[in-house]
Amino acid sequence: MQVRHHSPQEKAETAKQPICVGFTVSRKVGNAVQRNRAKRRLRAVTDELLAQHVKPGNDIVIIGRRATIARPFGLLKADFEKALKKLSIYQDATPQACEQSV
Repeated sequence: MQVRHHSPQEKAETAKQPICVGFTVSRKVGNAVQRNRAKRRLRAVTDELLAQHVKPGNDIVIIGRRATIARPFGLLKADFEKALKKLSIYQDATPQACEQSV
């Protein structure tokens, strides 16, 4: 995984934009079917964890490896969280407080 942190000027401009994520899987992983399967699995992990656990103001590139295809999904999620923490872009999922008007 690679991360590009936005500059302070960019953060002000992109505060309302979603986090950009890219996927890359080389031919070393396997044929087209295997590469697409790896990308689908990585997309599924990011769909579950991205909005809750990634600090805004970062662009992420996720690099698929051969082991991505056979790795159990729970371990794949744990690996993704570990990588986010290592890159210092992890944030805990805090439940949003409901605002009620009285």
